[in-house]
Amino acid sequence: MPTSEKIRFENVTKTFTVRDSKQKGKTQQFTAVKDLDFAVREGEFITLVGPSGCGKSTLLDLISGLSTPTRGRVYMDGQPITGPGLDRGIVFQQYALFPWKTARGNIEFGLETKGVPKQERKDLAEQYLALVGLSAFGNRYPHELSGGMKQRVAIARSLAFNPDVLLMDEPFAALDAQTRETLQSELLSIWQKTKKTIIFITHGIDEAVFLGERVVVLTPGPGTLRKIVDIPLKHRLDDADLRSHPEFVKARHEVWSLLHELEYKGAYI
Repeated sequence: MPTSEKIRFENVTKTFTVRDSKQKGKTQQFTAVKDLDFAVREGEFITLVGPSGCGKSTLLDLISGLSTPTRGRVYMDGQPITGPGLDRGIVFQQYALFPWKTARGNIEFGLETKGVPKQERKDLAEQYLALVGLSAFGNRYPHELSGGMKQRVAIARSLAFNPDVLLMDEPFAALDAQTRETLQSELLSIWQKTKKTIIFITHGIDEAVFLGERVVVLTPGPGTLRKIVDIPLKHRLDDADLRSHPEFVKARHEVWSLLHELEYKGAYI
């Protein structure tokens, strides 16, 4: 189990100025997350769940540097995060691939903008296509790929930058159940090979427990920390039916119970 801190939220609150729906022309303050205080360990795979509107995506925006806290600080490797950086890769639910570029071309594009030499770009693209199981599909365009394949390309593109932290915002939500389970296993395999720190947002309790070494449960908005649940599952990829394992069932029930305690305050979707 990794012990050193990679990301730390220190009493983080984020508020936005929004239109007041009750008073025309007026604005009001909306608090997305409030007083968040927890750390993510280096090399850890951590998942986040919570009711809709609890600030999960806001939390990723704060880590990525696309947003800054209203109060408190977010640290990476002990230094305050002040903006975006190539040390953090992001994978969204929508693949956002360039339709006019092949799978290989999509991976190489970001490396080209980074100034990586042509041959090194080609080598890296091949390396990461292989890592996500798409070596035979490098010349395919996005419209020639399934949804699961497109998401593999998006993951490969982020990993090609060699970020320290991979941020994933419900990346498998739009996929069918069988493809989603396949990619969950493949993502665990990639994580074990690369040793990246992964922060993964999901609405799925089973997905959170299957992937996460710990599950962060957030309360309804404003999102605060309800509890961090340790998931004592080892050698996950060696168990063909992990979801039937007593430890999985126990952990899933704990996360489920925490979320359903919150239903009266906010709808969980």
